[in-house]
Amino acid sequence: MSENVYVGSADVDAAADKGWLLGHFKPLGDVRHSEDVEIKWGVHPPGDERAEWVTGEKRTALLILISGRFRVELPGRSVLLAKPGDYVVWGHGVDHSWRAEERSVVLTVRWPSVPGYAVPERPVPGKDS
Repeated sequence: MSENVYVGSADVDAAADKGWLLGHFKPLGDVRHSEDVEIKWGVHPPGDERAEWVTGEKRTALLILISGRFRVELPGRSVLLAKPGDYVVWGHGVDHSWRAEERSVVLTVRWPSVPGYAVPERPVPGKDS
């Protein structure tokens, strides 16, 4: 059943879908489509940060540092992931944001996979809509 197997590269595939490798946003019928879990391979340049906080969180998340220095902001707490393998987990109702203090690669697992958390695209100055 080759249609139930996918082989890829996180570095290549992540670039095509804002880092997301698995989740509700993959096409139905694709083995990477899931409403149970989302997996992201995040490659972030120094200073990269989330444009706005996630509020009203309805998922649980695990974020693991692969390389770099990555800061996760939580209400009343700032968590610095500085060594490969450092991780943080937060649950339902915990607002959050993040910032790459240096070039960082992180693996994020969220569950369940639900729509509605993407930051709206910002218009590029000088580019026609």
